Amino acid sequence: MDEKAKIELLVEELNKYAYEYYSLDNPTVTDKEYDEKYDELKALEKENEYVLPYSPTLRVGDRILEGFNKYTHKARLWSLDKAQTIQEIEDWHNRNIKFVNEMNLRGEELPSLKYVLTKKFDGLTVNLTYDENGILVTAATRGNGETGENVTAQVQTIKAIPLKIASGDLFEIHGEAIMTTEAFENYNKSSESPLKNLRNGAAGALRNLNLKETAKRNLSAFFYDVGYKEGNAFKTYEEMLGFIKRKGFPMDDYIKYCTTLEEVEKEINYINDIRFDLNYDIDGVVIAIDDIKTRELLGYTVKFPKWAIAFKFEAQEATTTLLDVEWNVGRSGRVGPTAILEPVELAGVTVRRATLNNIDDIRRKGVRIGAEVHIRRSNDVIPEIMGVVKDSLEDTVEINVPKICPACGSHVVQDGVHYFCENTLSCKPQMVKSIVHFASREAMNIVGFSEKTAEQLFEKLDIKSISNLYRLQTEDLLQLEKFKEKKAKNILEAVEKSKECELYRFIYALGIPNVGVKTAKDLVNTFKSLEGLKNATFDELVAVPEVGDIVAKGVIEFLKEEKVVNTIDELLSLGVNPKYEEKKIISSPFEGKTVVVTGTLKSYSRGEIKSKLEMLGAKVSGSVSKKTDYVVAGEEAGSKLIKANDLGVRVLTEEEFETIVRG
Repeated sequence: MDEKAKIELLVEELNKYAYEYYSLDNPTVTDKEYDEKYDELKALEKENEYVLPYSPTLRVGDRILEGFNKYTHKARLWSLDKAQTIQEIEDWHNRNIKFVNEMNLRGEELPSLKYVLTKKFDGLTVNLTYDENGILVTAATRGNGETGENVTAQVQTIKAIPLKIASGDLFEIHGEAIMTTEAFENYNKSSESPLKNLRNGAAGALRNLNLKETAKRNLSAFFYDVGYKEGNAFKTYEEMLGFIKRKGFPMDDYIKYCTTLEEVEKEINYINDIRFDLNYDIDGVVIAIDDIKTRELLGYTVKFPKWAIAFKFEAQEATTTLLDVEWNVGRSGRVGPTAILEPVELAGVTVRRATLNNIDDIRRKGVRIGAEVHIRRSNDVIPEIMGVVKDSLEDTVEINVPKICPACGSHVVQDGVHYFCENTLSCKPQMVKSIVHFASREAMNIVGFSEKTAEQLFEKLDIKSISNLYRLQTEDLLQLEKFKEKKAKNILEAVEKSKECELYRFIYALGIPNVGVKTAKDLVNTFKSLEGLKNATFDELVAVPEVGDIVAKGVIEFLKEEKVVNTIDELLSLGVNPKYEEKKIISSPFEGKTVVVTGTLKSYSRGEIKSKLEMLGAKVSGSVSKKTDYVVAGEEAGSKLIKANDLGVRVLTEEEFETIVRG
């Protein structure tokens, strides 16, 4: 077999494995076997300069694009009319009944009304075009419904989307690109500029010209509509959904068929009850007529199809007045804005503060002090200002970045769209947050280092380097407020105990930009020692899974800073001894399985059970999905246990878990 034929075979095999994993939830090869074939394909493509347009290597996103091109959809992407009360749904339903009856009197023989209910996803609409050979040729945003932006390269990074399918007809398929809570949390663990909510995470990824950044956000997608198709037409929506599923497109598992208004109302209430237990955002339920002929006869208004409607849930948005902007300093020295608002009720919570991402975002949205602003709350995070009420801009004040640090008075310097305090040695918020981070449980685990304690260390003991923590004496701590002999002794013992630490904790504790706990573990598992990491080249770093250009550059620059080098040397000379030990995986029934832990366990802390499961070869996840193999449930287990039962995931008590481990 020649090498080009080998490439074609490997591409077919790997795409088949991806379909089995992402669409069928039934992998037929191990991750190791997949990775070996993937690496072989990548090497062959590079050697032969031959990459198929549906190769899985296109998903890594190793390019930076110059800009976006426009794409004209083959069929219009319509908006949906919206209802917020059951009465509005009933009125729509009655109009449909009247129409069907009138058409039947004219001899059309339309079937009785049947509705298809799906969730209304709160992400970014994408429209994919597949050619006669089943190859994904274009992906575009919705735009104005007729013309969108070509985001093919960005969409190719979404692993669940097939790059080639079995099809003989050209067609366009609509779906929603979304970000799950797991992807959101994982991204924010290591991001210097954390995302504010799921929708912005998805939209920002598809609007990013740096494809590695898009790939890093690990988007998902759901598909629900074929807007254009050559060849045989569909007779029902149910038939269309069957086509979407057979072709391997990711679909949500909720699809309901209703024939009465009572059934529709029951389903709306059900989805409203579970919406906040989902690991992605929705903002309503879509109700569509099943019969395609009925749809065609009903037709469209200027804006909407008459045959579908969206029931919108209570908005997570509100309007209030921006009273002021407060500038705060983070651990990295970044000076960031927070909006101070006229208090307003939003989804049962009184909101007084909101996020303003950066000055460019403020200018783009036209936000000014004194203006009325639209705020949006998502996933229990701090609300974000989405825009302004245009009519409220008179007599408002422009927002400007402070020229000096609001904490220490030093100069503020610009780096890209962000601003930083240049005083890294004696700016209180930076140093306090660095101490708290260094001592945190997932870092050096120095028990007793609250932010209040860190502030006292800075103000009263002039602690301006984390290495000085290891020079503390009892008499020093006794000078601090509310410190007695016992408290001082406990903290000094915790400091001493922290000297013998795992290397990944030490790396994480240093505060390297964009390096969270997982990335620290990945780096340590690759380079095995502190010296190995210090000497790592850019190419060696980006070869580590999920380490991209930005992280690699940040690691190299950080570990070459004179201040950092001196601090590390001081820590080592003071007895800090970071160690790396290869973890031996114990053969067990949990090897290769995905396990979620929920509730309070009697014999383990959350960190201890995670370490135990990892030692047993399990992958520990933070949320329950169809891919979860086991849920270990302790006391007061909540929504994760309910979801596990709903999905049929095997639930273990702590005692059952121990029994399986013991064999």
